[in-house]
Amino acid sequence: MSDPAVAFVGLGSNLGDSIAIVRAALAALDELPDTRVLRASSLYRTAAWGVTAQPDFINAVAMLQTARAPQELLLDLLDIERHAGRHRLADGSDRWGPRTLDLDLLVYGDRVIDEPGLHVPHPRLRERAFVLVPMAEIAPDALVPGVGPVRQALAAMESAEVEGVTYAQPHDRA
Repeated sequence: MSDPAVAFVGLGSNLGDSIAIVRAALAALDELPDTRVLRASSLYRTAAWGVTAQPDFINAVAMLQTARAPQELLLDLLDIERHAGRHRLADGSDRWGPRTLDLDLLVYGDRVIDEPGLHVPHPRLRERAFVLVPMAEIAPDALVPGVGPVRQALAAMESAEVEGVTYAQPHDRA
């Protein structure tokens, strides 16, 4: 177990009842050992990214306080995905395809991690409005190592394609 860190997790789903799946994943994050959800964004609908011939995604971002090491947290995220019905192909060929649940470790404190299977901050975070919009909702001044404040990264990109799903206040337990 490591010292507590603030981490951000991106959530996405475009198969099944995506709203219910993302909400269940938020609850599962809050049940992880030595971890609690501090804030969770509203839900957002966005067009698929990468392979675009698939249903729109429901996206959100959660801000966690966790004493789990980054590698442990990643294994927890993969386990939550499996419980939601996500099956990853060993060769990664389904990487951009539709999925019941996708959880990405976006930021882990001020750590920069580059090892097989774990890259933090997420290497495409600054390119993804569907991550930056919900992240800016709950932590606009959060610093992303190598990127800067979330608010600044979001201001540098087009985000009109990210639309709120429902009027829901973000979950805040800080």
